[in-house]
This record gives sequence, C-alpha cells and structure tokens, in this order.
Amino acid sequence: MNNKNIDFNNPVVMGNEINYVIESINSVHISGDGPFTKKVHSLLEKEIGVSKVLLTTSCTHALEMMAILLRLKPGDEVIFPDFTFVSTVNAFVLHGAKPVFVDVRPDTLNINEKKLESVISSKTRAVVPVHYAGVACEMDFISEITNNSKKKIAIFEDNAHGLFGKYKGKYLGTFGDLAAQSFHETKNFSCGEGGALLINNNLFIERAEIIREKGTNRSLFFRGQVDKYSWVDIGSSYLPSDILAAYLYGQLEQREKIQNHRMNIWNYYYDGLKDWSYKKGFQLPKVPFYCEQAYHMFYLLLPNLKIRQKFIQYLRENGIYCVFHYLPLHKSKMGRNYVDNPKNFPITDRVSNQIVRLPFHNALTKVDIDYVLENIYRFNY
Repeated sequence: MNNKNIDFNNPVVMGNEINYVIESINSVHISGDGPFTKKVHSLLEKEIGVSKVLLTTSCTHALEMMAILLRLKPGDEVIFPDFTFVSTVNAFVLHGAKPVFVDVRPDTLNINEKKLESVISSKTRAVVPVHYAGVACEMDFISEITNNSKKKIAIFEDNAHGLFGKYKGKYLGTFGDLAAQSFHETKNFSCGEGGALLINNNLFIERAEIIREKGTNRSLFFRGQVDKYSWVDIGSSYLPSDILAAYLYGQLEQREKIQNHRMNIWNYYYDGLKDWSYKKGFQLPKVPFYCEQAYHMFYLLLPNLKIRQKFIQYLRENGIYCVFHYLPLHKSKMGRNYVDNPKNFPITDRVSNQIVRLPFHNALTKVDIDYVLENIYRFNY
C-alpha cells in the first residue's frame, strides 16, 4: 500500500513572511497601501524596471483595471489566445469587450503570432499575450504587427506565470503598455490571493491610481497634489491588505533562492524524462534559446486524452497529484457566443486533451522528484 504523498502544489514559507505579517499586524496600518505594500512596489519597480507597480487583490482585478483603462466602447475587440484561464478574457468581457480568440503554437503553447494579422480589424483595441508557463510569447513579432496597424492597438501582457522571466534579455511584463501579475498560491511567489498591475506607459499611471482607489483621487491627496479628494472616475476597491503585502514581501526577498530552486526542479524533471519521453512519444516543454523562462511549471503532452486520463489516475493511485490545465475557451458555454468557426483552433483542441502538469512547488525535494520519476517510468498504456 502506497503511503507516499506528493502534492501538486504546496505553498510554503521561504523567509521572513511570518515575522513581517506580525510586524504588519502590530503596526497602525494594515489596510491597503501600507508600509509593506510600498516596499513591494519599490522592489518590483527597481528589479523589473517599470514605471509603476500597483498591488491588487488578484491578477483578475489587475486585468479588470486594464479593461477599464482601455475605455472600451460597444463592439470593441480584444485578441486573446484560446488556451488561457478564463480570467484573462472575462475581465475584458465584463467591461464590454468582444473577445477574439487565436490558436496557440504547438511548441510553447503561446498565442500563435503568425495568426494575429488575420484577426485584426478596425475594431481591435488590444492584444493580450499570455506567457504560458513563464515562457515568453514572440514579443518582437507581436509588437511589429500592432505598431504597423493603421489604428493604435495596445499590448496588455498577462504575465501571471512569468515574473522574472525574460525575452531576449528583457523582463516579461515590460513589453506592453500594461501587464498583470499573479500572486495566487500556485505561483512562484504568493500571498495566497493577490496580483499586481505593472505600468510601462506613464499616461496610464494617474488614472490607474484613481480606478484602484474606488474612482477617487485619494492617492493624489496623500501625496499633497490636491487639497482634498473626491469621486472623479469609475473604479473599485482593488487594494489588498498590507498583511498580504507583508507576506508577499517576505517571499520576494527570497526571489533568488526560490527561482534557483525551481530551476533545479525543472531541469531535474527534464533531464530525467527526455530519453523516456522520446521513446514513449511524449512531448516535453520547449523553451526557445532566446527566452529565459520563469520556471513556473513542468508539463508533459501525452499522445491522446485516453492515455492522459490513465496517466493521471495511475499517478494518483501512487500518491502523486498531477492535473490537466485549461479547456479550450472556444468550446465553453460563453466562448461559443464569440466564435464563428470552432475548427480554427486545432492546436488548442489537441493540447487541452494531452497536457499533464506534474507536481511543482517550492517545497519539492530531489527525493520527491525521484519518486515521481520512478512511477512515471513504470507507467504502461
């Protein structure tokens, strides 16, 4: 009887998270934009090189702020990969956008940049590339297409997987006007639930602060730029508690340790599976040489859905918890409302039936991975 248990995810304390949470609780400011929030903002702005960072209660809320900042009008279109989490699209649909889906590449599973031009129309307002698994989309190509468009098309990056990843030496989250980050418990750096809006275009800063502060110019008031604050725009309460920021700051302080550990996990999986996968006909993740990935996940693409189901069940019977990932958005109840031809997404359809994500978290040890690999080697179909 198996008594080993390898969790798919296990959020763990990596440094001073608990001490900082206690420090925050004992302070006089535990609501939004307290001392630890400011520390996180400063750390990320300096490390990544963005004009402004604003912590949010989730990545979804950062995406919603993007949609509000876009000033969408009825009929406006926003382009997304078909293979992504529903929040990426829902945040824009919620504020009036018509989503346009694009199939993904068979190698990186990112949006297929070569299919972008064919779906751009006079109503296109933005492209939202998602850096799947923390591996960069082809940002040069995407930027060239949007820049050459007759009408200004914004690039808003969904960088939920990609913090500290790079494309051709430049950090992900710095290519678009705006980018969204996630600090959900499944991400490399977590505060349980949380996110951030990264602002590269300074024209968005003042209004983003207003939207985040319930539509008021409260941030300007606290900086002494206005003598009183009031309701000046639409908005909501997107500020996380400073207690959450305290925990996150403790995680981000350990960013080098965390990223090195995750790199070692990824490489250990890859080295242990490359020969086996070739013989079995399974596909491993592919990372272009000019991309420095964020080491967010490790996945396999199995030959078909039936084998994928058997594989997941077999590993779970041996105490190893792995999962599949997104279902195609064009096949969802909501997504079908926006798709004319469901046959335009063959790669997404195939990948969604094949993908398996292996356990990957900051507490994973070499012994754990060896156990996972030993069981994978024994899998027969």
